[in-house]
This record gives sequence, structure tokens and C-alpha cells, in this order.
Amino acid sequence: MKVFVSGVAGFLGSHLADAYTRSSDQVVGCDNMIGGDLQNLPEGIEFHEADCVDVNAMKEMLAGVAIVYHCAAIATEGLSVFSPTIIAKHVYENTAGILAAAASRGVKRFVYCSSMARYGSQKAPFHEDQAPMPDDPYGIAKFAGELLVANVCATHGMEYVIAVPHNIIGPRQKYDDPYRNVASIMINRMLQGKQPIIYGDGEQVRCFSFVQDCVDPLLKMGTQPGLSGEVINIGPDEGAVTINQLAKIIAKLLSFDLHPIYVASRPQEVRDARCSADKARRLLGYRTKVSLEDGLRSMINWIREHGPKPFEYHLPIEIDSPLVPPTWRDRLL
Repeated sequence: MKVFVSGVAGFLGSHLADAYTRSSDQVVGCDNMIGGDLQNLPEGIEFHEADCVDVNAMKEMLAGVAIVYHCAAIATEGLSVFSPTIIAKHVYENTAGILAAAASRGVKRFVYCSSMARYGSQKAPFHEDQAPMPDDPYGIAKFAGELLVANVCATHGMEYVIAVPHNIIGPRQKYDDPYRNVASIMINRMLQGKQPIIYGDGEQVRCFSFVQDCVDPLLKMGTQPGLSGEVINIGPDEGAVTINQLAKIIAKLLSFDLHPIYVASRPQEVRDARCSADKARRLLGYRTKVSLEDGLRSMINWIREHGPKPFEYHLPIEIDSPLVPPTWRDRLL
């Protein structure tokens, strides 16, 4: 079977490609390298450096492909409040490009990686039957992508599944990005002897999902019959922690003397972002296999192996506003 993975040099995409290469499937993938790393690429895949908005290039790559996994996105939710243009291009427009190519090539099933940002600040834990109410441009773009997937696939006879992963952690996650990946940012700073920076009071509630616990249900979403049209949360609904607790766990694993630096809250940040896993358990047999501490330990080992890095401010801030966090405006990380 021939499988295509967008964002294949990134975090989730590379792990997904790994899983398919181990099963002897033919894997093709692309990445525009905004957030990808060539070192993440598994051996044996056919890789193209390309952007999903390039429809003609995507059509060439998707020849003979049965399943498309669309993982590519600039997943900087907080930054999207200040940079909506780049988010629209690399979340919504790139979905349109790869969808057009997939429909042209007669792809059997399209798996779209959305985000729990689709739910906004509704009452948690979020269930798939809740009407999406995104709070920020990233969530809006992700949900708009869902609507486009459903429309194009229904029109052109393609099966589709909407995956809603949340707060994925693990090796290969970009840890020098100041705009996303709170656990990676904290580990990178603490390994440099720097205190973690926490927005607001640190009592925001999250559940973190180890990457392999997301890959396993994604594999089923690509191949299991009877899932077309389903929206399914992927990630744990047990073991919720606050950002303060997360910092304490990482500090304990690193034997780090913790004294966090608190700064003002970020606009539009959801206070309690937890998703129910009931549907994933029912349809996919989902269960959490890797604990939060074990997942963080594997991240620490991976970042140590590759070495702490200075943070790279690689994306533009489009809206010059007093609401821009000083950590980004003044490059304080």
C-alpha cells in the first residue's frame, strides 16, 4: 500500500511515517521545512521538499497513493492571535491544496489532523458532539479545514476521518521554537540552567499525550473500515496537570532547583483544555500506554542527546500590539 504523509519531517508526521515503513508499506511525504528537520526522516521513504499549497507538485506526489495523512501545519496557537495570515496559509490553504490533489488522484481515504483548539473555551472535557467554537485564528483555521475536508471528500467520493490530537509530547518535538510546545520549552531552558517562564498564574489545565499513543490510533484511522466521516479525539482524559505541576515534574526529573518566572497571561489562552477519549476507546480501542513522567523522561534524554539550543524566532509577528507577550516581542526566552 502507498501512503502519503504531509509534514513528514516534523514531529508527528515522522513518527507516523516510521510506523508505516516498519509494516513494509511504501511511504511518500513532503515538508516545506518551516518546522521540519531532515534528521527526523525515517529511512526508506520518498521525500519531497514542497509545500502543500503547490497543487501541481502535490498531484505528482500523490500518484498511486491510497491514504493521505495531512499532518502539516504551523501549529503555533498562541502566535496565531498576532499572525493570522501565516496561520491561514499554512493551516487552511495548505489543506485546500493537498485536498485538491487527493481528489484528482482518486485517493481512497484522507485523514486530517485537526486540533482541540476547535473547541475553544467550552466546558471541559471536550466531546466530539460539542459544536466547535474556536477562540483564536489557529482554531478557526483548523476547523475551517475540517469543513473543507468534509465538503471536498463528500463531493468527490473520498472517505475521510478527522483526528483531534492534543498536547502531543515526545522525542523529535521541536524544542527551540519559542511559540509552542510548553514541555519542550521548559526542558530546553532548564537544561541550560534557566528558569521556566510561565504565562499567567500557571493553573491552566492540560493532558499530555505521548506521540506513540497518538500514532497507534492514527494508523487505525487510515485503514479501519466504517470510520468515514468520524471526528475522533486522540489523547488521554486521565492524568490532567496544571502548567505549574508540569514544571515541577520536569524539575524533579532534572534535579533542577525550580523558581519559575511568571509573566502576564496570553490573550485567548484556554484555561481548561481537556478532551474526552470515550469515542476513541469505543471505536479504536484507544488506551494510554506511556505515562506523563515516562514521556517527559524520553524527551529529556532526546534533547540531552541533541544538545540544548537557543530559541529561534523563525516566524513573523504580523500585528504590532501591546498584547504581544514580551517573551516574544523582546525575545526573552
